[in-house]
Amino acid sequence: MILDDFRLDGRVAVVTGGGQGIGRGIAIGLAEAGARVVVGARTKADLDEVVAQIEAVGGSATAVVTDVLVDEDRRRLVESAVEQYGRLDVLINNAGGTGPRPAMATSERFFDMAMKFNVTSPFLMSQLAAQAMVDTAGSGAIVNVSSRASDMVLGAFTAYGAGKAALNQMTRNLAGEFAPLVRVNGIIVGGVATQGLEVVLTNDELRAQFVANTPMGRPGTPRDIACAALYLASPASAWVTGKLLHVDGGCERPAMDVPVPRLRPSS
Repeated sequence: MILDDFRLDGRVAVVTGGGQGIGRGIAIGLAEAGARVVVGARTKADLDEVVAQIEAVGGSATAVVTDVLVDEDRRRLVESAVEQYGRLDVLINNAGGTGPRPAMATSERFFDMAMKFNVTSPFLMSQLAAQAMVDTAGSGAIVNVSSRASDMVLGAFTAYGAGKAALNQMTRNLAGEFAPLVRVNGIIVGGVATQGLEVVLTNDELRAQFVANTPMGRPGTPRDIACAALYLASPASAWVTGKLLHVDGGCERPAMDVPVPRLRPSS
């Protein structure tokens, strides 16, 4: 049956940034498809909630407190999956994010952190995970969670957009080097109803603007992204690598405009 190709029975997945929002949705979705999930995030209480939700639907999960900016934490996350379950098949690089900041107010430190969080850490996680996949399972799949800020002009998101654009190109490049044993794909995400969009969704005027500018007429949900992640992580996409799947409600222009001050002469 074709639906069997979407199953992850017997496979082990690591999800970074899995404590809340999109990461939590992906972790639960992969578990529902049969994967044993190792969830990494910085907040233990969030991780415990995710594990409890997965176990409540009959799944198996392990929580590992992880800061993906720390080398020791990245290694411990991958090693925990192998030690706990004997193998690694899937990595979801979901951890990332940088707040809005006008370009002229962006410091070198802020820009460097945006790059480190959104592309360098996923790269280093991918190195570790790809080797573990080949050594323990023979093959695997990596899914990078990107953003429409990577390919759409958004005010105040120069640093974040640059980091996610680099993540997109890294996805393509790694796919070529890791094939055919490890597939590498990405999801370019639009506006999803998570804590990061709360300021828009809790304001009637802003929410109306957001919905009006989204062809599908609603914000995305973590479940929407989880379904895409499941496809790219499962045998259903066995002939897909180096690709970026847009899951964005059909947006071809920003659903929201973030006002930024115009560049003026300094004198």
